[in-house]
Amino acid sequence: MTVYKKLQAARLQLVNSGIKKTGHNTYGGWHYYELGDFIPTVHKIFDEIGLCGVVTFGDTATLTVYDAEGEGKIEFSTPIVYAEAAKGQPIQQLGSTHTYLRRYLWLMAMEIVESDAVDAEKQEEKAKPVKVTPKAKPPTKIEGKDLPWQIKIASEQDCSPEEWVTAVMEAANIQLTFAQSKNDVTNIFKVNRNIFDRLKEVDEAQYTATLAAFKVYKDRFKEQ
Repeated sequence: MTVYKKLQAARLQLVNSGIKKTGHNTYGGWHYYELGDFIPTVHKIFDEIGLCGVVTFGDTATLTVYDAEGEGKIEFSTPIVYAEAAKGQPIQQLGSTHTYLRRYLWLMAMEIVESDAVDAEKQEEKAKPVKVTPKAKPPTKIEGKDLPWQIKIASEQDCSPEEWVTAVMEAANIQLTFAQSKNDVTNIFKVNRNIFDRLKEVDEAQYTATLAAFKVYKDRFKEQ
């Protein structure tokens, strides 16, 4: 059995395993799979089928699925997002970044779909998705000001606009998670204004969604 056949068999077993979502995005109101929701099941399936997944970090984050019984392998890669927050230890920030990247790599490799379900959201409150053709090519490298809350985005030359936009939004989400006041939220936006301005050029709909996320966090601190 080839490594491709084994991976497909593993995907099918995972689909039938009944994994549940436990992650909850507080400002978006939607649920998602955390690593702990599916990794134990994936490892069990991989062991039974004869596969091994190895995550490495370099210019990009890469998950390589090896045939544990042969020579075959399949690689999955994603651009790396670096988020630097004023709150929390650097090792905590690095751990958060690695967790995000590992999660997306495994979602990609195992074809785990999240966008086909809307959990705990009222339909009337949802904005209709807008298909936007990118207005500008995203940069391979862009950084906010060299201040606390700086965001750094690095990607490959062939990174698609959709991948770049996702990287920016996830970096903003990481920073907002560390925010402890309304002032922190404001500074995150100001320090990385150049990145968000470029986001608007590439995908205005997602830029608007990002502004809405910042507003939700600001309003949350007003209530405290």
